[in-house]
Amino acid sequence: MLERLPDYGLTAKALHWLIVALLIVQYLIGWLMPDIHRGDTPGQPMMFHISVGITIMIVILVRFAWRVTHPVAPAGGLQHWQIIAAETVHWLLYATVFAVTLTGWIYESMRGWTIYYFDLFPLPALVEQGSVWGRAIGRYHSTLTWVLLALIGAHAAAALWHYFIAKDRVLQRMLP
Repeated sequence: MLERLPDYGLTAKALHWLIVALLIVQYLIGWLMPDIHRGDTPGQPMMFHISVGITIMIVILVRFAWRVTHPVAPAGGLQHWQIIAAETVHWLLYATVFAVTLTGWIYESMRGWTIYYFDLFPLPALVEQGSVWGRAIGRYHSTLTWVLLALIGAHAAAALWHYFIAKDRVLQRMLP
């Protein structure tokens, strides 16, 4: 009989899978919306993309706070390097999602756009229109989206490795 591992609980699982769903939507919007060129104004796809991004950042911050205040012990039987690698990837995921959102928000602020969060209220500008600093920081947005995708890939590959190769029930701790 396999040892019962402590799982993450309903709240942590719900936040995790909500973030997964939102990131899938966000990547699809980002890749399918038309390119924005100098002088363009944001259309509905861009407004939706930014609103979903802000939502992801909020949910990530809630997930981060939940994880800090409701820790779950690492699965037994893992080697020390696996525990360190898992923690590192999780912290990098949190930081990169935050950085992707922030760089996108800075870039739209630098363009002087007025963005409404799901058509409800305007988001504050983080930098002045035309800001050189804002343009420099904002240009990292697309690079960071690829970094985030690579981290997501590493995270998913490790989970699948645990499920199919190690068969150690680590993945089941986060399944609904």
